Amino acid sequence: MSHTRVDKIKTWWRTHVKIPLGVKIAICVFPVIATALFYLLQSSVGVMNWAVSYISNPARSTFAFLSAIYPIALFEIFATALGLFLIYYIIKSIRDSWRRRNRWKLLGRRFLPIIVATFYLWGAFCWIWNSGYFATGFAEKYDLTNDGVNRSDLVAVTRHFAEKANELSLLVERDEDGKYIMHRQTMFAESVDIYKNVSKEFPSLNGRLYTPKPMYLYSWLMSITGYSGMYFALTGEAMINIQPPGLYMPSTVAHEHAHKLGVFAEDEANFVAILACITSDNPTFQYAGYMLGLNYLLAAIAFPENLFSSSFSEEWLEISASLTREIERDRLDNWEFWAKTRTSNIGVEFIDNILSNVMEVTRDVVDNIYDDFLQSQNQELGLRSYGACVDLLVEYFKDSLHMPQEP
Repeated sequence: MSHTRVDKIKTWWRTHVKIPLGVKIAICVFPVIATALFYLLQSSVGVMNWAVSYISNPARSTFAFLSAIYPIALFEIFATALGLFLIYYIIKSIRDSWRRRNRWKLLGRRFLPIIVATFYLWGAFCWIWNSGYFATGFAEKYDLTNDGVNRSDLVAVTRHFAEKANELSLLVERDEDGKYIMHRQTMFAESVDIYKNVSKEFPSLNGRLYTPKPMYLYSWLMSITGYSGMYFALTGEAMINIQPPGLYMPSTVAHEHAHKLGVFAEDEANFVAILACITSDNPTFQYAGYMLGLNYLLAAIAFPENLFSSSFSEEWLEISASLTREIERDRLDNWEFWAKTRTSNIGVEFIDNILSNVMEVTRDVVDNIYDDFLQSQNQELGLRSYGACVDLLVEYFKDSLHMPQEP
């Protein structure tokens, strides 16, 4: 479209479309009021429960249905388009106004729409997603305690997960070199049914799921920052980093599906994802579920209880030694991938040093931002909340394993 045509459209709009001042003010003020109300009411569990039931769940289900029409992640398209537009708009606004006498007034008028749009997006995100952090959580809803566990129970559950992972490591598909094979597209398609069994015990997990979407544009950025998946409430999409090895990818998919089903807290989403995987009828998901749980459980027993020690505990050494060669190979592949994302290996030492520092700083900044975000949303452990699923796992499995209780 030519510049002259654009000017004609602008002139016609200004001449024929008259928006009353009161309407303009209402449009600008509404998102500010909506956002402020959220912060004023977030401490009320009743209000947040209402918001989840009548705003969050319907909105996210609708967005998921609409976005499922497209095989690519709409979030990637919107984020890219928005970023490019903002760069263009800001540069153009500064350029157009800088040499004018009333440049500050003009700049204010140019930036007001950005501020208003930001309040609309953040206000919507607060009511559609953040409200879930302050509502009744999954564990509380089903009376699952999460107040800490004793070490004997923890070790017994860890042994159980190791035994099941050992069995399944011999059943999943591997190539002639023993390397784990992941058929990503098949796994994505099958993931929509993995909550079928666990939803019989936890009815709130009985909801419609849609095929997760690979992150084609930003998987590299997720790898650098250390993330394997994300769920974005305003498009209803579960998006997966496609670069890592397949070991934990099925459980990552299950984790993002848990968010779609209304499990907001990260520790509860991990717990639910592990249960969904290990109770599914699919060995690929079962293996990933037991491996994810084993990963957190081993970390929890790594050091002797109440001792400041640099040596691994006897239980950790015993269980680690019992793992099959297949598991060790899969874990090594996964570790090597994530280790490589922390450094640059172009081959020019000067450039590699600079890029490696940039990558490390980027990861730290993103982690700190997300950690602060989680803590501000009623998750006191921040990023550590992912590993807090250990307590839920031990409490859930200890009785079924008939473990003796400590006096």
